[in-house]
Formats: sequence, structure tokens, C-alpha cells
Amino acid sequence: MLKDHYENVRIERDGGLTWVILNRPEKRNALSPALHYEMAEIIDELEVDPETQVMVLTGAGDSFSAGFDLREYFRNLEGKPIEKARAKRAAHHWTWERLYYFPKPTIAMVNGHCFGGAFQVLVACDLAIAADEAAFGLSEINWGVYPGGMVTKAVAEAVSYRDAMYIILTGRPFDGREAARMRLVNFSVPRAQLREETVSLANELMSKLPVALSAAKEAYKAVKHMDFHQAFEYMTAKTIATSALDVDKGRTKALGQFLDDKSYRPGLQGFRVED
Repeated sequence: MLKDHYENVRIERDGGLTWVILNRPEKRNALSPALHYEMAEIIDELEVDPETQVMVLTGAGDSFSAGFDLREYFRNLEGKPIEKARAKRAAHHWTWERLYYFPKPTIAMVNGHCFGGAFQVLVACDLAIAADEAAFGLSEINWGVYPGGMVTKAVAEAVSYRDAMYIILTGRPFDGREAARMRLVNFSVPRAQLREETVSLANELMSKLPVALSAAKEAYKAVKHMDFHQAFEYMTAKTIATSALDVDKGRTKALGQFLDDKSYRPGLQGFRVED
């Protein structure tokens, strides 16, 4: 069960939309070990939370996240190998094992600074919307290191080779418009419109059949690394499993809307979940 209060994360609800807000604005929502532990717990709870249909991840104040908290994650854990290993596992666990494979749709709402380790969080979400004014960057090269952890993997997952090499090797910052151009985010809008656009996208997702959304996410992430034969076998089994999990017979209802009452036109209007 979700706690009433977390030290580093704030939870807000709006119908089926659950806002998960990194809440260290005085540190630009830098990712501390304590925040990692809380996020792992929160995501586990939201996965089985019947009220959560779509999760939006964002940051408090004027930042999404400034990346890993260098003092708390690195300097304060020097000489503490067990604590450092635990923090490292927690960071990997909640982003790449839990958030990336979260069964419900996730949206990153990038409201401001998004640097370094925050790229892991950004890319682990299914969709992303940024403020035009948001500031992105991988500044590690400017202080003598490369983007470590899973940051480089996140960049390789999301953008082209040329864009990846440019932002990794130069360390130059860029804004939300440029992030959209390189497809690090789906699109950007003026900051004043960011929340409205995010809620609109979330509402569109909530109009879909939940079991189909979950299957679509899982299938894409599974087959992208398979050959054609493996993908065919997987998709065959996945279709059978999805049909079994569709206890509300949403697919049957959608076919009825299309074939019988002619109220559903693919590509022009959506299946009405409530029917």
C-alpha cells in the first residue's frame, strides 16, 4: 500500500491518472539513494493499484531532474562498498527493471532541467513531452568522465547515432525543441501548455483497452531484439495470452462496434471502452 507521505517523492491523483513527482526541488530533483529506494517501492505499489491507469513522471519546481546527486550517491558513499552497491542496484532496479517494463502506460513530463542520470528515467518512460524551454544535457565529458551507469544505453536506445555522438562528446546543452527533433521526446510545447498537453495525452491513453495497452508495450519491447521466427512464435503466444486476459471481452465489443453497429471506424475514432 502506498504511504501517505514520502520524503523525496510526491504522489497526486486525478481520476485514473497518477502523478509521480520527484520532490527535491532545492536540489533540482537530483536522484539520491533515498529517492531510488522510494521510487522502487512506489512503482511496485502502482503496478497493482486499480486506480492507476496511466502514470506521469515529472519533477517539482522548475526541474525534471538534474541527474544523480553526486554528493549523496558518490562522495558520501566513498569507502562504503555495501551501501554503494545497494544504491546502484536500486537505481537500476526501478528504472530498467520496473519503470521500463511497467505494464501501464507511462509519460515523462519534462518541465525543466534534465541532465545526466535523468536520461535513464526519461527513456524508461513510454512517451515523453517536454517544455520548449526545458534544458537537456550530458555534461559529463566536460568534467573528465563519460556518461556512466545506464545513461549511454538510454541515449543509444532513444536517438540516432549522429545525435548521440554529438550530445555525448560535446556536452552541449539543448532545449525541448531540439530534444523533439532528435526524438528524445515525442514533442515539445511551451511550458504554459505542458500540463494541459500531458493530461490530454493521458486521457487519450485511458480511453484504450488496458489489456491491449499492456500487451502492445510488452510485445514491442520483446520483439525488437528477436529474429523474425522468434517474433512470430512470441506474437502467436502473446495473442492467445492477451485474449485470455481480456476478461471484459473488449476485443469482441470493438469488433461489434465496427461490424454490427458501424459506430467505430479504425483510424478515425476510438473504440469505446465503456460500451
